[in-house]
Amino acid sequence: QVQLVESGGGLVQPGGSLRLSCAASGFTINSYYMSWVRQAPGKGSEWVSAINTGGSSTIYADSVKGRFTISRDNAKNTLYLQMNSLKFEDTALYYCATLRKVSGWGLPSPQFEYDLWGQGTQVTVSS
Repeated sequence: QVQLVESGGGLVQPGGSLRLSCAASGFTINSYYMSWVRQAPGKGSEWVSAINTGGSSTIYADSVKGRFTISRDNAKNTLYLQMNSLKFEDTALYYCATLRKVSGWGLPSPQFEYDLWGQGTQVTVSS
């Protein structure tokens, strides 16, 4: 079965850290650019970060730049998102996704076409 499964979400205090994982099964991720996307309650989805196939190039939304780090382990078929210095506004359901098409890599507003999505993992930042 082809799927992505996120894990690692939870409740954390402001300033805390979490590490999200996204495990792929039924296919190998090494030929796909991949991304993390989040959706806060009552808001639209927001692109968070993306990574190229080999992991040598990463990009981030301004809202998370300097606090979040995306990485991948193709041997383990897994994508990660290390989140530090978490803020209230980081509260959201976090999804990982493979990218079918990428344009504007490295520009302020890259454009992505998403392919396969996971089911999401909830991150709640609260005191």
